[in-house]
Amino acid sequence: MTVEEENIEEVEEEVVEEELSVEFIPPSIKTKEQGGDVHASSTYLTGVPSGVGDKPCILGVDEAGRGPVLGPMVYALSYCTKEFEDELKKVGFADSKTLNAKSRSSYLEQICTDERLKEHLGWGTTIMTARDIGRGMLKPETHGVYNLNAQAHDTTMELIDHVLKQGVNVQEVYVDTVGPPLKYQAKLSERFPGIKVTVAKKADSIYPIVSAASICAKVTRDASLVLNDPSGGVWGSGYPADPRTSSWLKANLDSVFGWGHMVRYSWNTSKDLLEKQVMVEWTDDFVKKNKKITRFLKSDSHDDEQKDESNPFGLISTHWYGKSVDFI
Repeated sequence: MTVEEENIEEVEEEVVEEELSVEFIPPSIKTKEQGGDVHASSTYLTGVPSGVGDKPCILGVDEAGRGPVLGPMVYALSYCTKEFEDELKKVGFADSKTLNAKSRSSYLEQICTDERLKEHLGWGTTIMTARDIGRGMLKPETHGVYNLNAQAHDTTMELIDHVLKQGVNVQEVYVDTVGPPLKYQAKLSERFPGIKVTVAKKADSIYPIVSAASICAKVTRDASLVLNDPSGGVWGSGYPADPRTSSWLKANLDSVFGWGHMVRYSWNTSKDLLEKQVMVEWTDDFVKKNKKITRFLKSDSHDDEQKDESNPFGLISTHWYGKSVDFI
């Protein structure tokens, strides 16, 4: 089973042929010129709209960029009063995947500038960078792997928490999922007792409040991908099945350092390409094949002769990383 299969349940391979462009840079994107750190994950939230107050609200959650090997994964939420839901239907929000880049951008610009929408619709995003996704997924098993599903669930719950802490009276939550909905729904219901939670596949095409979140997520990801694109648009959609993406990865691979910060090193697509160039075997993996090395790794002895005898391979344990210098 591949890394993708272990951590992404039922992901549909999506090859996006359209050329992405930045028609509108959303406030959820902080550029380098604005002091943004393209390596660090970040969260953006609007203030509570004046028309929301303490009225009962519905909230929708969706994501963009779960399957690509390039760029961030973005989780987004939107919320409004229950009475404003019919207005969302009139605006015509739809699943972002059914819209082209220009239409998506236009909708988010409308959300940010239309006075009536600003008064009644709040939204927010969390950008999970490729670096941070990989840092969790590539932890050795002995350190506790933080797989993509766990990262996604935690990000969703943290986003909802942020809105609740703003004082929004959330009564109903609707979440789009690509995995088994009931287990995830039970997890969210336990975390947020008193809130009616609905987790459903294709929720972004069923509930307008989720459709609005879908647009916020997709436009934020599109903008991040375009603004941090070193290829000049050549690298394609970022999906492994996109020929443009696979060609760019092969043509721009440094045999030692790989690629820049926008590539997910935890994807088998990138791991396979790297391993063809230079094979790296960490101690944690080696120990599984050679149990005799375990004694050395756990040893407290500092005797050089014993080290040489027990560790003829000169391996470095990943247990070293992150320890205080007082214990090294």
